[in-house]
Amino acid sequence: KIMLILSCIAGATYYLIPLLWCLPMTIVAWKKLDAEYGASEDRRTYADHSDPANKLSPEERQKVIDTVNEPRFASMPPCQIVPALADEGEYIASESTIYRILREEKMQNHRGRSQEPGKHGKPTSYSATAPCSLE
Repeated sequence: KIMLILSCIAGATYYLIPLLWCLPMTIVAWKKLDAEYGASEDRRTYADHSDPANKLSPEERQKVIDTVNEPRFASMPPCQIVPALADEGEYIASESTIYRILREEKMQNHRGRSQEPGKHGKPTSYSATAPCSLE
């Protein structure tokens, strides 16, 4: 009740009052779960934790990796691979799925023969001490 009265005095609207009360209690519950189980993941037994129906099979995943490693796609990012395959009438996975697979396989780095952008030093500074003279 004190929390409710204080929130009303502070000018909280009717819709924010439950949030002000639930937030501290939720944080306490999360901290307790984290301390007890070592993680604050969803531990509900009745929740559906199964894999999604459209998850790629290991064979499909390997096909994505093989396709990305083909010589013709070796220097192309997924945003260019997907349209190139679509032009051929083939679809293996979405662009974001290919990016995710490359990241999980630690293959998401600079692709191809071009060099990664390097660091540049500071430009040399000049100062003018007199008209038409730079040092």
